[in-house]
Amino acid sequence: MATVELDNTITLALSVRDRVASVAWYQKHLGFKLLYHADDAGWSEMKTHTQGVTVGLGEQLEPTPGNCVPVFGVPDISVARAALENSDVRFDGETETIEGMVSTATFYDPDGNALMLAQDLSK
Repeated sequence: MATVELDNTITLALSVRDRVASVAWYQKHLGFKLLYHADDAGWSEMKTHTQGVTVGLGEQLEPTPGNCVPVFGVPDISVARAALENSDVRFDGETETIEGMVSTATFYDPDGNALMLAQDLSK
């Protein structure tokens, strides 16, 4: 049995310099559809052709090429985080919340690869 319960969604988070230009590129070349721009959060999200999989574009001055963070949807981030912490999984800081939108928590696998949990607060 798994340590945490995941839902049927995953977001692949990429860092980019210009979210608007990147959205246009993904629309033109891969046919992805814009779901929303969250300008205050520096985030845009696009629907892929795979059910339950989105691509999130986080705007940064100096993006890290090749850095992709899988973001796993969870029904309750507090429960999921506690379960992983009780199994000695290392987290990076506190859970961050954008009210009415999402709560996220970054954690690491044994090799230091960043992964993230996310609870959708918009529902």
